[in-house]
Amino acid sequence: MRLIAERLACERSGRTVFRDLTFSLAPGEALAVTGPNGAGKSTLLRLVAGLLRPSAGAISLEDDVTDAVVAERVHYMGHKDALKPALTPLEILAFWTDYLGGGGLGCDEALDVVDLAHTADLPSGYMSAGQRRRLSLARLLVARRPLWLLDEPTNALDAGSQDTLRRLCAEHLAAGGLIMLATHAETGIPTRSLRLGGAA
Repeated sequence: MRLIAERLACERSGRTVFRDLTFSLAPGEALAVTGPNGAGKSTLLRLVAGLLRPSAGAISLEDDVTDAVVAERVHYMGHKDALKPALTPLEILAFWTDYLGGGGLGCDEALDVVDLAHTADLPSGYMSAGQRRRLSLARLLVARRPLWLLDEPTNALDAGSQDTLRRLCAEHLAAGGLIMLATHAETGIPTRSLRLGGAA
């Protein structure tokens, strides 16, 4: 599978965030989207995820198997963790497994990979920011999607959890997956870089 973005433009509230943005991403590749605050890093990930529409240009997949919509092949992990505070990690992962079609690790195994097995039955509202971020990472593991879109993925992660993130990304890329990540910080994940301009 290959991701292709051609001459993308985005306007928000009458302001041009970026224009004429062209890039591609092949199996086993990662792309780091960098730039100052307001340059459009998160916006670009949301465009690729299908959560926003570009004002110009197109995003497509070259796929030997299907002409699936890009959004159906994507895991999007925003800079905020989308967790219901009353639900436990097991309940949250079971929901995402059913909703996204599964095909990945079991819920218990995914929690073990991110060192959250001991929180399986704890309402997520009681979890620390780092634990919630690790739970968001576990969602990537319970349903197979070839393209991971990660917005500031190291936020709130301690050194050990950042090592886990790097390992999971390396395994995903080695299996032919694709990763786009928006970041201000060095992640230790080998990437090409796409720097967006200095919009304020």
